[in-house]
Order: sequence, then structure tokens, then C-alpha cells
Amino acid sequence: MGRVLAIDYGRKRCGIAVTDPLRISANGLPTVRTCDLMAFLCDYCGREAVDIIVVGEPKTVRGEDSESARYIAPFLRQLAKVMPEMKVERFDERFTSVIAHRAMIDAGLSKTRRQDKGLADKTAAVIILTDWLNSNSIL
Repeated sequence: MGRVLAIDYGRKRCGIAVTDPLRISANGLPTVRTCDLMAFLCDYCGREAVDIIVVGEPKTVRGEDSESARYIAPFLRQLAKVMPEMKVERFDERFTSVIAHRAMIDAGLSKTRRQDKGLADKTAAVIILTDWLNSNSIL
């Protein structure tokens, strides 16, 4: 069984999280600039067995695609061309940024550290992946 990798896609940078090989827990990887994302994925998936890439799907409170959803579509088309064998799933990412910020406050991070957008993106990716794991559990 391979890992599951999650992406919190952003216009400037992307948070990345990945499971352990047994798909028990989600761990953050370094934040990647969006322009470097495809190269990162090719490199990482070339070194590690990844079965599924989960991409956060930005929705409005009403469940409609948000404004930022249009920036993800070209990436998904490129991913399908570069990695045609890779299974890609979309997963609702509503409120993950708010939850990530709250988690950083609860962890006692300083205001300066919480303003690190890369850390917030990585935390959001971990939340997306954890939620995906919970929704796909066999229990």
C-alpha cells in the first residue's frame, strides 16, 4: 500500500502533507512554491510509493466552487498529463485555513510564527489529509 499525498493548492504556494506508508497519520512536508509544485510531485512520487493525490477543493459556505477553484483546474489538467496513472481525488477544504489558524493558536505559537503563511498552508494540507483519511476509514 502506497502513501496518500494531499495538496492545499494556492496561487503562490502549496501546502503538502503525506501519510505514513500504513496510512495511519498525516504529516506536513515543506511548503512548495506553486510554480515548483509539478517538479516536486514528480521527484517525490519517484522516490516514494504514492497511490493517491488528494487535492483540496475550495468551496463556498453554500457548497459552490469558490473563486480560487478556477486556478486549480489548469494544475489538475497538467497533473493528468504528467502522471496519467496517478489516482487524483478532490476533497472539500472548506474552513481548513480557519481551522489551521485555530490549531496554531491552540498549540501556543507566537503571533509572528502564526503569520508564517507557509506554516498555515502546511497545517491546512495536514487537515485536508486527516479529514480525507477519516472519511475513507474502514471502521
